[in-house]
Amino acid sequence: MNQGNDTRVTEFILLGFAVQQELQYILFLIFLVIYIISLVGNAGMILLIKFDAHLHTPMYFFLQNLAFVDLCYTSAITPKMLLNFLVSDKSISFSGCLIQLYVYGIFATIELYLLAAMAVDRYVAICNPLRYPIIMSQRVCIQLVTGSYVMGSLNATTQISFLFSLSFCSSNKINHFFCDLPPILALSCSSIDINVMLIIIFVGFNLSSTLLVVFFSYVYILAAILRMPSTAGRHKAFSTCASHMTAVTIFYGTLSYMYLQPSSSESQENDKVASVFYGIIIPMLNPLIYSLRNKEVKEAMKILIRSWS
Repeated sequence: MNQGNDTRVTEFILLGFAVQQELQYILFLIFLVIYIISLVGNAGMILLIKFDAHLHTPMYFFLQNLAFVDLCYTSAITPKMLLNFLVSDKSISFSGCLIQLYVYGIFATIELYLLAAMAVDRYVAICNPLRYPIIMSQRVCIQLVTGSYVMGSLNATTQISFLFSLSFCSSNKINHFFCDLPPILALSCSSIDINVMLIIIFVGFNLSSTLLVVFFSYVYILAAILRMPSTAGRHKAFSTCASHMTAVTIFYGTLSYMYLQPSSSESQENDKVASVFYGIIIPMLNPLIYSLRNKEVKEAMKILIRSWS
């Protein structure tokens, strides 16, 4: 921090996890393995969908974009966290912190809207199968993905813009392993009422609107499945939705816990655990969930492996 008549923070210190040094190395290895699996799994999913013509459908178009988003937002926070496990200097510049927050904020928000778009896609496929190619046309799919990126950019840009109006003069130690909005606001020595209001408005709207879309989509899906006369048809319909519902439950659950609970010293420690799930674990789980529970993806992987061998 620069000392003078105008004291301001020029860098932050990421406190990370309060554990002994020996455990820091163990956590480094664990998270490194998780990050490598995330990179390989999501990049593999993107390439598999790109090169297999059987997977050129709306569902896999959304899944390909989901894999890209997972790659981006886990890469925004994980490399710096891994580095901090090994070095004593855990500082990050003010601009670097805001860039990390901006990139993470964009892609985390995009994921919410992509999961909602995928729920709509499953609703149309199961409840209106004859009109599915018309309703979920390429143009509509591109519009839904573009809208997701617009909402992500709008959310992150607004939050970052209002951060510049704050003064940070009492402490520069962020009680987190990456630059997230709540722990940064906790360091401000000026009023954060507007910033808190923006979090409530934007995060509340993004979470509630997309969750409502997912909820009502699956209410109609469940009703349609229960009306199916064939047991095999019901099983197939359930299996196509199980992967998506698993991903939705984990992501929305941890994100809601992170942003919608009252702020306290205990909640800050719990926030770190929640952040590990939605920022590091979920990007690793998503390609595993969609590949292990999806027959078409498994068949495409077998064909690709046979062609290589």
